[in-house]
Amino acid sequence: MRALGLDVGDRRIGVALSDPLGLTAQRLTVLERRNVAADVEAVGTLVQQHQVGVIIVGLPLMLSGAQGSQAKKVQGFVEALRRRLPAPIHLIDERMTTVQGERALVETGASRRKRKQVIDQVAAQLILQQFLDTRRTDA
Repeated sequence: MRALGLDVGDRRIGVALSDPLGLTAQRLTVLERRNVAADVEAVGTLVQQHQVGVIIVGLPLMLSGAQGSQAKKVQGFVEALRRRLPAPIHLIDERMTTVQGERALVETGASRRKRKQVIDQVAAQLILQQFLDTRRTDA
């Protein structure tokens, strides 16, 4: 069963996809945000195309662990996804994934322009890989 990872931001949604065995996460695409209905439809299309069985969404908690305004926006988007899609949706703490992704891209020598183009995908990949790793160790 494939899993889809989402890094939901105000302007873009980074998307990652697991391999069929659910062991590794790979970057897939970036969806430019338009409106909630169109964004949910775009995610639904990806779920169908890739036969996704579970969706993992990063929840951007504050460093203290509290929920700020961005976390509330993400939860609203997740509720819209739940109303439209049959796949189970899990929220996972995504604190520091963008920072980790940025560091990894800097280490590979990616230019600032290239980093800006792929950081949302990398964050989604890290979110999804964290879920996959946790699921594997819990099994």
